[in-house]
Amino acid sequence: MIDWYQWRKQFPVTEKYIYLNHAGIAPLPLRVHQAMQRFLDDATENGAVNSDRWAATAETCREAAAKLIKADASEVAFMKNTTQGIIIAANGVDWREGDNVVTTAVEFPANVYPWWNLKRYGVDTRMVPAREGRIRVEDIEAAIDERTRVVTISHVEFASGFRNDIAAIGEICHARGLWFVVDAIQSVGAIDLDVKACGIDILAADGHKWLLAPEGAAIFYCAREKQDKLINMNLGWAGVINARDYLDYDLTPNPDATRFEEGSYNSVGLYGLGAAIELLLEIGIPNIERRVLDLTDRLIEGLRLKGYRLLTPTGESERSGIVVFESDRYASAELCERLRRENVIGAERGGVRLSPHFYNSEDEMDGVLDLLP
Repeated sequence: MIDWYQWRKQFPVTEKYIYLNHAGIAPLPLRVHQAMQRFLDDATENGAVNSDRWAATAETCREAAAKLIKADASEVAFMKNTTQGIIIAANGVDWREGDNVVTTAVEFPANVYPWWNLKRYGVDTRMVPAREGRIRVEDIEAAIDERTRVVTISHVEFASGFRNDIAAIGEICHARGLWFVVDAIQSVGAIDLDVKACGIDILAADGHKWLLAPEGAAIFYCAREKQDKLINMNLGWAGVINARDYLDYDLTPNPDATRFEEGSYNSVGLYGLGAAIELLLEIGIPNIERRVLDLTDRLIEGLRLKGYRLLTPTGESERSGIVVFESDRYASAELCERLRRENVIGAERGGVRLSPHFYNSEDEMDGVLDLLP
């Protein structure tokens, strides 16, 4: 049995706050802070003398990230954020005028604007609406036609917490020969994910939410069999085979996903990201998922008893670490402010959004419920 209280000691934020905004920006665990501090001390005291160590740490992080999503390290690249990964996907398809991409009408803008920007090529973006807070697989399938090239969707929707059935959508894409692109920032780190089993071609996820890492350090997955088919519109000096032979110019791309890495790493960010992923793997993502869903179950039950209206679908396979609710009597902004005055950190996203992680406690969930009028 996991001693969650011991893991809680990794989070000094708990000394001051009930922190329930992991769907926004997560606090850093001590282990992550310490890893980043080691890099900062080294760079301050030694300059780039130990840069080989920095590179080795990046590769260790890459292997851990691949393990997290059940991929191979050769399929993982580092980005500065989720948006950069989606931009690379959107600009990398060999589009023809009249093609289309299918997404939803409830995506975070990071997974909308890069696709809308393809209008200059005559590419249409089809926005599938939610029904009763859910994205129906049959609605996604109905939006696909003979000119569809890409289906792109969030694993978990940021404003509702609805978990899409990406395995079913991936199967549809595979059967029709479509690119399947997934924004996984609201799931990776809290929800078990297998990119191969779900038929995902491209995945992007920044570290600053459920991964418990700093901003500016993101993972990008591109399936090995799709790497040569994705046009690299952002080719930089680091993406070619002889990147360190600075005056021996050669446009041949790296034989793996590092071809999509444009230049120098955010080394301090990767020190933090690597430490965060190792922490999550040590606990085990299936264990974390069960813990997170147990905590959100407690919130959902309490909110129902107090008469709040849930905006988050509550089916077992639909749920994530996000709970969104609203009141008939109080504005969501007022409720968020009331909680904030009591050092409960959530967010307003169409309703009140609370998003606990594994180190939060049952007592904290009960305390939040007690604070709500």
